[in-house]
Amino acid sequence: MTDTDERGGEASARQRLRERRAAAHRKAERVLSRPGFLGTLRERLTLLHDTAPGVYDLDEPADIYGNGVVEALEERVAALLGTEAAVFFPTGTMAQQVALRCWAGRTGNPAVALHALAHPEVHERGAFTAVSGLRPVRVTGEPRLPTADEVRAVEEPFGALMLELPLRDAGFVLPSWEELTEVVEAARERDAVVHFDGARLWECTVHFGRSLDEIAGLADSVYVSFYKSLDGFGGAALAGPRALVEEARAWRHRYGGMVFQQFPTALSALAGLERELPRLPRYVAHARVVAGALREGFAGAGVPWARVHPEVPHTHEFQVWLPYEPDVLAEAAALQAEETGTMLFAAAWDRGGPGLSFTEVTVRAAGLEWSTDDVRAAVAEFVTRLARVSGRPPADGAAGG
Repeated sequence: MTDTDERGGEASARQRLRERRAAAHRKAERVLSRPGFLGTLRERLTLLHDTAPGVYDLDEPADIYGNGVVEALEERVAALLGTEAAVFFPTGTMAQQVALRCWAGRTGNPAVALHALAHPEVHERGAFTAVSGLRPVRVTGEPRLPTADEVRAVEEPFGALMLELPLRDAGFVLPSWEELTEVVEAARERDAVVHFDGARLWECTVHFGRSLDEIAGLADSVYVSFYKSLDGFGGAALAGPRALVEEARAWRHRYGGMVFQQFPTALSALAGLERELPRLPRYVAHARVVAGALREGFAGAGVPWARVHPEVPHTHEFQVWLPYEPDVLAEAAALQAEETGTMLFAAAWDRGGPGLSFTEVTVRAAGLEWSTDDVRAAVAEFVTRLARVSGRPPADGAAGG
């Protein structure tokens, strides 16, 4: 067998495992999160059918190129974030490129200071440079938000500082309110504007102890997503000064984002603001309960090195790190769901180092039903299957072993 054949075989095996894990998640009776995007078309349309009449007059004409229900959504977002205006975008990638392109025109500097783990750096194929003529400048690569001193120490001028709140790839982490205000002040000292990548801004209010408009008020512009936490069909919004928003509308058209009709997505976003936004503080509070129970469960099950990061989650999402290979952990997670009807870890496992992997845990409405004892029992069941798959008892599972 050639190396190419071997790699192809491994890729096929991983694809089968992904499909099996997804099927197990759909069939599982107990999960910590059951996001809408994993549902069937029938389930998605049924939920929209049931919720849409309560958020918008369905006897109004459908939207055409951004009017009607799309305008209503934009007005709702601007009111929630306390900004002069907001504009709908089909994707957050487009919204942020347009925002930072507009700011670059105003500041005269295309350099954007950002974290090395920020979404544009990790997940957008270099789009800032390739599409928008922007130049990323990395402030830090540490698994936390940049500090004020790091912003002051950037060796070259930059027109905008982009802050991802929370920083997903570092574990959905947030700074303290005091640290955030200091970072914003440091950027202003350098005559830079501040843009918040607020894809998950909606659930940050608990950690900061501040309202959405107070948080958004620190920045010059803010992007928010409608599907990550609000369970919408997709879409995003850019909020900020009216002049910036109007310019962004022009660039949205140029970028191909002037979609003829968006009423299903806009209605689902309005429904998410009505249904999910008020629930997010409960999800965050219970995520902290779940995280504590996971730590206790792995300690009680004899796993010698297990980490929940952050130990006290900043939002309703966090990471779990375990000393096993990703495929071993994914197999154990699928087995648990197939054999018990409970799926503790539904997301993919990624390699974090030799013999070390991590996954993301999200707590939503389904997770509110789990008690501390439920989580501990599920950990014990998972570890039993982990020992079976790996062929070694938990005490032998040290990283690199």
